[in-house]
Amino acid sequence: MPMPRSRRTLGAVSPADFERLAGLRRMQTLAIVLLIFMAIVFVVSFALQSRIPWLGFVRAASEGGMVGALADWFAVAALFRYPLGIKIPHTNLISAKKNDIGEGLGAFIEENFLADDVVHNKLTQISGARMAGNWVSERANAERVSSMIAAAGLGALTVLDDNDVRDLIESLVRGHIIDPEWGPMLGSATETFITAHHHEALVDIAASRAQEWLVKHPEAFDRIVSSRLPAWVPSIVDRFVDSRLHSEAVRFAQAVAEDSDHPFRVAFSRFLRDLATDLQHQEALQSQLESFKHEIFDSPRIRSLAASTWEVARTALIGMLEDPGSELRTRLTTALQDFGGRLLEDTTLQFKIDVWVMGIVQHLVTTYRHDLAGVVAETVQRWDAQEAAEKIELQIGKDLQFIRINGTIVGSLAGLTIYTIAILVITPLLG
Repeated sequence: MPMPRSRRTLGAVSPADFERLAGLRRMQTLAIVLLIFMAIVFVVSFALQSRIPWLGFVRAASEGGMVGALADWFAVAALFRYPLGIKIPHTNLISAKKNDIGEGLGAFIEENFLADDVVHNKLTQISGARMAGNWVSERANAERVSSMIAAAGLGALTVLDDNDVRDLIESLVRGHIIDPEWGPMLGSATETFITAHHHEALVDIAASRAQEWLVKHPEAFDRIVSSRLPAWVPSIVDRFVDSRLHSEAVRFAQAVAEDSDHPFRVAFSRFLRDLATDLQHQEALQSQLESFKHEIFDSPRIRSLAASTWEVARTALIGMLEDPGSELRTRLTTALQDFGGRLLEDTTLQFKIDVWVMGIVQHLVTTYRHDLAGVVAETVQRWDAQEAAEKIELQIGKDLQFIRINGTIVGSLAGLTIYTIAILVITPLLG
């Protein structure tokens, strides 16, 4: 009856597995050949020892070799299966104790590999930040990381629904920008702005620019003034008025720009202070501002503009992420290289990152150590009993065959030694 396929191959699937299987079979063949050789030597020496006395030593050696070979064969076979298919107690140990082995292996890993001192000592011996910096500072590696980030970004943009994104953005904007009352916030900001005298710089810029514009564009100012005069005013009067008003406007702008105590500046500052106070305390003005705000943001045009803006931004972002030569990908790669170089040069940054990573790893190990060990135990326990025995035999079976070979040799030496002692010591005492 042919042997089941799993017993012949021990579940080997990869080239490395089949190489281990071939080595195992070679060692099994060598062990069997030694056993057969000892049996042949035993038969011959046993038959001739009455005529050739020294063959008694050979018989003893071969007899001990057979006993050692058979005993160690039984011991090795008992680990993985029932010897000769006979269900002898305390055999087929790996299949019978599979669950216990899984629990023991998990506990061993938890206590010896995931112990706090072991993890801490290992983490202190390596600098992950320096290794990461050295790796990412190379252009090829930085491009690889950049490609991974781009792929993740493309995946997110592909998976995310546009309506969901728009709703999320609208919810964030409405919750943090639109819904809060603007009056007190703007009033407080304006008050801080005035207290720091930042409005003076704005007045300086506005007055200087107005003066420059008036000097460079007198005809434009004249047209503005002339359009307001009655049609019956004579042209000579029209030109006089234009010239006079233009000169006054230039002097006014110059005076405002040069005089820090100009009445316009004082009036403008007072206006801003009053506005800041009213925004914080006048309910009527606050209500007007809130109505204007909601009228603007609830407008269909604004909502449509926001939606179209997201569409344009999304399309542009996808295009840049897909193109390895895009400005975004190039800048991202360069930034990664620069960050890697900084990691290599800045030992303080290395230390901070290493401490941060060490804290995270130690927290994860401490929190999930038992769960990680449980994964090992549960994985082994889910294995089929025979499959588990075959997997283990495939991995260590070749080495275990040395036990059989060594048992044959040691048994031969033990048999020879015992027989020699019996002949040289016991026999004379009895004789």
